[in-house]
Amino acid sequence: MKWTGLNDLRESYLKFFESKGHTRMSSFPLVPQDDASLLLINSGMAPLKKYFLGQATPPNTKLTTCQKCIRTPDIENIGKTARHGTYFEMLGNFSFGDYFKNEAIPWAWEFLTEVLEIPREKLWISIYLDDDEAFEIWNKKVGIPADRIVRLGKEDNFREHGTGPCGPCSEIYFDRGEEYGCGSESCGVGCDCDRYMEIWNLVFSQFDSDGKGTYTPFEHPNIDTGMGLERLACVMQGVGNLFEVDTVQNIMSHISQIAGVTYHTDKKSDVSLRVITDHIRSTVFMVGDGVTPSNEGRGYVLRRLLRRAARHGRLLGINEPFLYKVAATVVKENQPEYSDLVRNQDYITKIIKVEEERFAKTIDQGMDLLSELIAEHEAQGKTVLDGADAFRLYDTFGFPIDLTIEIIAEKGMTVDEEEFTKLMKEQRVRARAARGASEAFGSGENDPFAGLQEANEHFKGYGCTKADSKVLVLVHEGERADTLIAGQEAVVVLENTPFYAESGGQVGDTGLLLWDGGSFKVTDTKKLPSGHFAHIGRMNEGQLNDGDTVTAQVDEQRRASIMRNHSACHLLQAALRKVLGDHVHQAGSLVDEHRCRFDFSHFSAMTAEEIRATEALVNEMVFAALPVNVSEMGIEDAKASGAMALFGEKYGDVVRVCKMGEASTELCGGTHVSNTAQVGLFKIVSESSAAANVRRIEAVTGKGVLEMIDRLNGTIGFVAEQLKVSNPSEVEAKMTAYVNENKEREKELESVKAKMAASQIEESLKNAIAVGSVRFVAAGFAGAAPDTLRMMADVIKEKAEDMVAVLTAVNGEKASIMVVCGAQAVKAGVHAGKMVKQLTALCGGSGGGRPDSAMGGATEIFKIDEAVAQAPEMIKAMLK
Repeated sequence: MKWTGLNDLRESYLKFFESKGHTRMSSFPLVPQDDASLLLINSGMAPLKKYFLGQATPPNTKLTTCQKCIRTPDIENIGKTARHGTYFEMLGNFSFGDYFKNEAIPWAWEFLTEVLEIPREKLWISIYLDDDEAFEIWNKKVGIPADRIVRLGKEDNFREHGTGPCGPCSEIYFDRGEEYGCGSESCGVGCDCDRYMEIWNLVFSQFDSDGKGTYTPFEHPNIDTGMGLERLACVMQGVGNLFEVDTVQNIMSHISQIAGVTYHTDKKSDVSLRVITDHIRSTVFMVGDGVTPSNEGRGYVLRRLLRRAARHGRLLGINEPFLYKVAATVVKENQPEYSDLVRNQDYITKIIKVEEERFAKTIDQGMDLLSELIAEHEAQGKTVLDGADAFRLYDTFGFPIDLTIEIIAEKGMTVDEEEFTKLMKEQRVRARAARGASEAFGSGENDPFAGLQEANEHFKGYGCTKADSKVLVLVHEGERADTLIAGQEAVVVLENTPFYAESGGQVGDTGLLLWDGGSFKVTDTKKLPSGHFAHIGRMNEGQLNDGDTVTAQVDEQRRASIMRNHSACHLLQAALRKVLGDHVHQAGSLVDEHRCRFDFSHFSAMTAEEIRATEALVNEMVFAALPVNVSEMGIEDAKASGAMALFGEKYGDVVRVCKMGEASTELCGGTHVSNTAQVGLFKIVSESSAAANVRRIEAVTGKGVLEMIDRLNGTIGFVAEQLKVSNPSEVEAKMTAYVNENKEREKELESVKAKMAASQIEESLKNAIAVGSVRFVAAGFAGAAPDTLRMMADVIKEKAEDMVAVLTAVNGEKASIMVVCGAQAVKAGVHAGKMVKQLTALCGGSGGGRPDSAMGGATEIFKIDEAVAQAPEMIKAMLK
């Protein structure tokens, strides 16, 4: 076994699996793409989940990666031991229905023993308790002695998360030697000591679990393996833990040099060195992937890591910003695989330095306050710090709660976390209230757009869709930034813009901001309180700096579709007022590239004839090719001209008036076609209720109408094909005949069901038992419809007047419970409605009905049998 550096190990692994037909993929960013379930990527499989779930097609059925990962469930414990860190890399080879155990197991053994030349006698294997297939491969094909293959239970060797793909796994362990053991006679694979270190986990995803104990085998099972790169490096370098691995140790050496301390000379300083080393690795990679410090989400995780590392720097005697210097070493040690760190090094360094300087301004005051609080508590014999004090440290001095907990713990004290959490929630409520019911973009406390001067003539897009402009503000993760890099989601504010910001029911424009060497994809545009427009989106490529000049290019086709739909809304209101009356006024609208949605005051559903008349009138105005003139004038002059305004809307002294021939005149700040003919066609898709006395019409225009016609033609064609008619015009007659025929068949089927029900009930009645003066029977009919249960109930009432029957039927995740009582049973005091109410309540449902017949529903179907078992006691309680 030859000493091998971490970077060489990574390359060796990836090349090995390339030689086995795998496609090598670069590490995905730490920020999940299209996966809201994760804050940060925490495993090699996480970014490939879409392939395993069939939501996307992988570039190859065999992939191999080395994935950057962050795990932060217990940040406050990192550093106290050398076993774990927040940042790590996970080597993995994956099969999507391609190869399985027969290939995955021998390949793993080949890489470890032949490529890396790890002695065979140093390796142990664990498999799932019942996985005989894996045992046979390890034992017979690979040649591992049976006594070196350990069978472990579901908790250790079965990968399962609720419902969905799951399966057994096989783990490969490295025996580090007796000196790492616990000395117990039972010490072996699976022991909690440090002797047997798991280095590779092979997961055989071969079942689909329903979460209730049923495992359905996959026709094409998958392979998902994971091997921690740092753990493997520990083995190949013969070191005790990840902090002694070559690349990680070089980072720690830089920290030691700045602090003037040496590792392994003092326990306290060792903890601080490990904390800083781990946290700066995570920090550099997170910032490199576009995360910036903030008080929310992944930005808060980054802030916690940075500030905890800064505080441990102070414990080592470093009283000035230093982490940004260590970042250079992190970049250097990782550049063979992550060249983007080199490209973004200046940006990474700046982000870290700014955060360090920000925390340095408050940490001394915060530490002084905390020291005073600790002294007061010690003097009073208290061991719990008030949540209010912890909140003050967070809110005023920027101390993350886990940092306060860690410092307090060093004095043998704890924090009232419940009170702290309560105060945090109250602060969030206040912040939301401060933003106002309108939830204006860019308002409230800590507004990153604060300081922008009120914009005058900011929007230039009425007459153009392209313009050059200067960057005024860059915002990333809620805070101002000086620079943006590829992959970051951000907001850009320009000096002026052709992009329309969402307003008056019209959605914001999308498009691109372009400059030499870079682009920013604009996915939405919002209006700020200052009047500036915020371009929301994501950096495609390059670097964008505050003060740069860009070319703002609106998506012209999308803008044209929006304009058609917006102008159609104006024509629609004019048509509705003619068809329905002058009481019609706009009550809201939504105009995007797909549709025109118009809410209006009206007191009943429109008739089919009214809808046809409205649609025809709009199209007449379209075909009339009316000129569309937009002008600015004083609000009073606009009203005098007859321009319609929105109820409750506040307008300025000068307004825009949109006039379409003599058909429509409205106040409107949106974008419009220059002639109604450009709307093309208008088609109402639906008319429905939006609220009390408010109706809603959804319509399409132009290409949207053609797309709708294509869809309808496709549907008609499909129906014609299913009905086996060659001419679509014959569909109507054929369908009428088919419906009539189906009705006759349904009658016949109902008759058959009734006969079957009678037969089943006859059989069930034979199992009736006596309960007092009545008889009782219970029967379950899987998949039976409620109507079938009712037919059965009618048969029982007719055949057995002294009978009380409970009939149940489970359909999917829901169930029906029917109780029926014969005439004599009702006279005896039994009440079907009351019984159903009691029975369904026991099964998470509800129901009720008449004394002789009642039905209810249940959702906790696993409790039905238990509930039905109590029916006899319910009957006894009711008998007179």
